[in-house]
Amino acid sequence: MAHKKASGFLQSVLQNGVGRYVCQLQRITLQFSKTSASSKGARDYIEQEVIDFANKHPEVVLYVTPHNKYIHPRLVAEYLNGSRNVISISNFDIDQVKEAVELARCQSGREILRTRKPWQTYTPSIQGVWNPFLNKPTNLNIRTVPSDSPTDVFPKKQILKGFPKERLEELAVKAGLSSTNVKPDTQ
Repeated sequence: MAHKKASGFLQSVLQNGVGRYVCQLQRITLQFSKTSASSKGARDYIEQEVIDFANKHPEVVLYVTPHNKYIHPRLVAEYLNGSRNVISISNFDIDQVKEAVELARCQSGREILRTRKPWQTYTPSIQGVWNPFLNKPTNLNIRTVPSDSPTDVFPKKQILKGFPKERLEELAVKAGLSSTNVKPDTQ
């Protein structure tokens, strides 16, 4: 049975950036060995670039954890949504470690999904969104409130008002109705 890749639509984390931008990266932990050759790039990054990164991004907590048990260095990124991303930086040089830290800083912490479509809509109709005022007469906008006349959104047409009595009787005979049932509106 083939495993289906997860897919979704493009979306922002909690509309991030609409009001103000909130960096989703909460904490970075650089774990490396003091003596291992594969940790040389991580040690160089810590000596030369860590202070600049901390000054540029005060919203991110940065932990540096040297220890002999970490044979291969790694970068652990923790995000506001609770997810963790572990990146192996074994045998990286200083520029590659800098790129890995920048990549972790720019991500949202969500799982990377295959994009279904580059757009998403909550109103798939090409006619647009329906609202209660869509087919209302525009002259309702200029009425003053309170008004003496009742507000009829769709006024009832009075077809029989002012219609000649002879014509009504003629139509009633054609329709097979008795002429006594038809009464014109006399208002």
